[in-house]
Amino acid sequence: MLYHFLYPLHAYFSALNVFRYITFRAIGATLTAFLILLLVGNRFIKALQKNQIGQVVRDDGPASHFSKRGVPTMGGVLILFAVTVTTLLWVDLANSFVWIILGVTLWFGAIGAYDDYCKIKKQNSKGLSARGKIFWQILGASIAGLLIYFDPNFDGHLSFPFLKNIQPDLGTYYVLFAILVVVGASNAVNLTDGLDGLATGPTVVTSSVYLLFSYLAGHAGLAAYLQIPYVPGAGEVAIFCGALVGASLGFLWFNAYPAQIFMGDVGSLSMGAALGMVAIIIKQEMLLCIVGGVFVMEAVSVILQVGFFKMTGGKRIFLMAPFHHHFEKKGWTEPKVVVRFWIISIVLGLTALATLKLR
Repeated sequence: MLYHFLYPLHAYFSALNVFRYITFRAIGATLTAFLILLLVGNRFIKALQKNQIGQVVRDDGPASHFSKRGVPTMGGVLILFAVTVTTLLWVDLANSFVWIILGVTLWFGAIGAYDDYCKIKKQNSKGLSARGKIFWQILGASIAGLLIYFDPNFDGHLSFPFLKNIQPDLGTYYVLFAILVVVGASNAVNLTDGLDGLATGPTVVTSSVYLLFSYLAGHAGLAAYLQIPYVPGAGEVAIFCGALVGASLGFLWFNAYPAQIFMGDVGSLSMGAALGMVAIIIKQEMLLCIVGGVFVMEAVSVILQVGFFKMTGGKRIFLMAPFHHHFEKKGWTEPKVVVRFWIISIVLGLTALATLKLR
């Protein structure tokens, strides 16, 4: 919106020429989203407390989590508000990619909001049924996948980190692949969101890395030099990523241990879907396995635990899944688990950046 209102005036006020630059608008989006969270955060928390919208804790979880009962939840609503307003404020509204990402983010946010509502209403940790949740997730991801597939600049080739000469073309099967990426990323972040700040930290790292990759993918010269797929218009996606970085940092201000608020499924499902959609649009889908390695690790731990439990008739690989609970059961304090997972996420983020030169 600012781009459309202020940039045309650069002929009269030369300083407004900065609005043509994606880098300036991405920084502006990051700071704007961060400030929105800081300014509104306390009031939002008080409103949740007043309406008794509190966290529901599973009975079979670590005993240390019982104290979290009643802590305000559904903070993801505030994240979505900040990301949406900020993106619309700083982005070029003619860019279709941003609208697709926002649509997917809000769709998955609505699924998470209803899931949170069911949990709070029933006062147990079981909200929307697994089948219902997956159905609506697949539906939203399918629509987005088809929109990408029918885009005039669609490219069904996959790009693999470190392997520049391996680029298989999925063709029409790319839609199914897109569904897998978006739904998988959404649920992976959701599984990670189990400790104070645990999901928020890696989201900041992943969004920051994709901010850079989005900018590079939308720049023909830099994309050619770095041998990454060039995607016309992808540069504007960097502004969305900046908004997600800023909103996540602002939310972490209140979500850090001991948390004053939790994001709930409305936050974790939407942020995961957003990251998956960004990865698809800028043709860095496989990179998500690296930069989002913490999310992947958490999801895989649940899959392994459930599969092994069924195959062996009740035996377990981990003391408890998702993976972060395993370390809690081993005696690690919550802050130690969170900070160490953040460290792993930063290392994985740096590894993802290294793929730009190691190809």
